Amino acid sequence: MQNKLPRGIYALIDEGVRPELSLEEKARLVLEGGVRVVQLRMKTTPDREALAVVRRVLARARPLGAKLIVNDRVDLALAGGADGVHLGDEDLPPDEARRLLGPEALVGVTTRTLGGIREAQALGADHVGLGPVFATRTKHVPHALLGPEGLGAIASQSPLPIVGIAGITLERVPEVVRAGAWCVAVASDLFAGDDLVSRARAFVRAFSGAA
Repeated sequence: MQNKLPRGIYALIDEGVRPELSLEEKARLVLEGGVRVVQLRMKTTPDREALAVVRRVLARARPLGAKLIVNDRVDLALAGGADGVHLGDEDLPPDEARRLLGPEALVGVTTRTLGGIREAQALGADHVGLGPVFATRTKHVPHALLGPEGLGAIASQSPLPIVGIAGITLERVPEVVRAGAWCVAVASDLFAGDDLVSRARAFVRAFSGAA
């Protein structure tokens, strides 16, 4: 199986985390720190501004060989030229996203089970976000926690690369990697402290050391 998604830290750039920093600035800092997959979550940003953000972040990511994924919004990913989209239960189905974005696009789907992963694969997804691994305060997730053990049990049988998601701190990165995650998605803890470039580098080192 050829994985189109670069392995490593998967940064979730959310409006609600460190709101004093712009989405573009947060993306710039983690990219400078070595992160090579960035997802933009723009729930409240007006569409025109969101499209401009996609294009500006893409201009920073492309020269570094980094991938830009847009959360939920296939239209913004398509119009902005992003590398792909991540879809939840209420978004467009992955087969429609694939039809619109083309065969080379990254299409990720949130799932909770091995059956959900197989269904996502059948509909054209090339990777999945699997969780919640740990409890998180970034967003409400009304599902049972998998923990590294539950993630590992699913990862060992998964036909698609898994992005472990929810509640993953710097200290927890190695155990999630060892459980079989292809990528580790991080939001709040990635943006803790004042030196966010160094923080991103620490996450990248933690992943590399475990992988």
